[in-house]
Amino acid sequence: MKSRPLVAVVIPAYKVKAHILDVVSSIGSEVALIVVVDDACPELSGQHVRDNITDPRVQVVVHEQNQGVGGAVMTGYRTAMDAGAEIMVKIDGDGQMDPSLIEAFVMPITGGYADYTKGNRFYSLENIHRMPAVRIFGNAVLSFMTKLSTGYWDLFDPTNGYTAIHRDAALVLSMDKISKRYFFETDMLFRLGLVRAKVVDVPMDAFYGDEVSNLKISKILGEFLGKHTKNFFKRIFYNYFLRGMSIASLELVVGLLIFVFGIAFGTYHWIESAARQVATPVGTVMISALSVLCGLQLLLAFLSFDFASVPRSALHLLRRPHQPRNGD
Repeated sequence: MKSRPLVAVVIPAYKVKAHILDVVSSIGSEVALIVVVDDACPELSGQHVRDNITDPRVQVVVHEQNQGVGGAVMTGYRTAMDAGAEIMVKIDGDGQMDPSLIEAFVMPITGGYADYTKGNRFYSLENIHRMPAVRIFGNAVLSFMTKLSTGYWDLFDPTNGYTAIHRDAALVLSMDKISKRYFFETDMLFRLGLVRAKVVDVPMDAFYGDEVSNLKISKILGEFLGKHTKNFFKRIFYNYFLRGMSIASLELVVGLLIFVFGIAFGTYHWIESAARQVATPVGTVMISALSVLCGLQLLLAFLSFDFASVPRSALHLLRRPHQPRNGD
C-alpha cells in the first residue's frame, strides 16, 4: 500500500494581515508544510506570521517586488516541491476559504481521479443566495468564456482560488508563462488543458465576511475578454491542427467556410435586390439558406466533438504507470 503523499498548503499573502493568523492556525495535521508567500505586502503579512506563529510546518517566503497572486502561487509551488511535496493546496489568506475542506480537495488526486481540483461555489443551489447578485452574473459569464478558452466544458466557477494540484501536473506546466495577476486561475486551466490534465470541481459553500476584495470587475473585464479570446484560438490551433488533426478539424474548417459563404452570399444578393427594388430569386435564397444550415450543422458537430474531448484520465497516473494507486 502506497504511503500518504506529502501535502503542502500555499498561501499568497497580500493585504491579509487581519486574517492570515487565523487561516494558518486552522490548518489541520493532514498538512505537512505551510508556505506563506508575502507578495511585497505593505502590511508585512509575512513578518506578522513569523512573529506570531510558532508552528514548525510554516515557512515564509518574501517577494521584494509584488508579482501578483499568480507569481506568489508559483513561488509557493516551487518552494513546496523543493521540500518534497507531492500535492500542493492553494488557499487565500483572507479567511474566505475553509481549511477544513483541504482533505476534500486532496482526495480526488490521491485517489487517482484528478490532477487538479478547484472549488465550485455553485454546486449547491441552496447556498448561492449568500453570493452577491453581481458575482453570480459575473461568474456565469466568466464560466462560459472559460469553457470556450480552456475546453473544460464540465467545470464552473473558474475564478475560484481554492485549488489543489499534483506535483507531476505542476512540473509539466510552463510556470513562467502563466498569468501572474487576476487571470491566474483561468490561465492555469488553459495550461492544464494543453497538457491534458484531469480537472475536477469540488463543491464548497460561498462565504463572505469582512474581507475586502482587491479584484475590481471594471478594471479586468477588458483584459479577461482579450486573454480568453487569445487562449481560445491557441487551444483550437494547438489541439486540432498542430498536435494532430481529426474529423473535427475538417468539420471546423469546412463548416466555417460554408457558413461564412452562406451569410456573405445571401447578404450581397439581398442588398443588390433591395437596391433594384426586385424580389430576390428563390434559388439565391435557397443557396444562402442551405449553406448557412450546412455550415451550422458542421460547426455543431465540431462542438460536440470538443465537448467529448474533456480529459478523462489523471495525467500523473499516466506519467507513472508503474506506481500503484492507493489501496492497490
